[in-house]
Amino acid sequence: MFEELKPHLGELRKRLSLSLTAILVMFLVCFSFWEPILGWMIAPLKAVLPEGSNVIFTGVQEPFFTAMKVAFFTGFVIALPIIFWQFWLFVAPGLYDNEKRLVIPFVSAATLMFLMGAAFCYYVVVPLAFAFLIGFGSALFTALPSIGEYVGFFTKIIVGFGLSFEMPVVIFFFAKLGLVDDKALKDFFRYAIVIIFVIAAILTPPDILSQFLMAAPLTILYGISILVAKAVNPYIPPVDDEPESPEEEDAEPKKED
Repeated sequence: MFEELKPHLGELRKRLSLSLTAILVMFLVCFSFWEPILGWMIAPLKAVLPEGSNVIFTGVQEPFFTAMKVAFFTGFVIALPIIFWQFWLFVAPGLYDNEKRLVIPFVSAATLMFLMGAAFCYYVVVPLAFAFLIGFGSALFTALPSIGEYVGFFTKIIVGFGLSFEMPVVIFFFAKLGLVDDKALKDFFRYAIVIIFVIAAILTPPDILSQFLMAAPLTILYGISILVAKAVNPYIPPVDDEPESPEEEDAEPKKED
């Protein structure tokens, strides 16, 4: 069995190596521009900081490691088309020839949906969430957020939203392979809502507002995913046995003497 898996493991190692190389190259490029990128990242936080507050660092090594986090995060986002392309090449041998031609739509849609999720998080969720969190108790405390902690949290929530918005693309892929259909997604809806709110609670700050801001669009995306599955792999009811002829249906059972 291991011998049968060897070619697949070798192919997986190749695709992962190329993806990591792309990230590393983009990381080295972005490290030269980490300061303007960091300025863009902390803009939503600075916009809600009260007067007298500022972003600080508490460790000697914190600015350097923060710069590395910023460069790695940006490099990862820029390398996403290559990462999605390598993923497609890994699964392509198991697809039909007409399905292999979907590589460009898949890479484009996956990248676009990630960017849409990241943009929604940056322009809607982050400002509202931090306005609430920073404003809570500001009359009693002075806000001095650590830059390292903020960047770590910012990258986590941005990536979380970006990956969550991939739902329709993933469902399209699964439906194309015949693994799901629209009926299965409809039947799973009540459980999906619970899972969505659990994921939102894990990936967002511990407040109801930001959790709802993630759960609401994910619920809408789940509905869109049902439509995607219906278009790609619609549920076909099983064919019943041949119906009885009208004479047989109308015939009454004979009474026994």
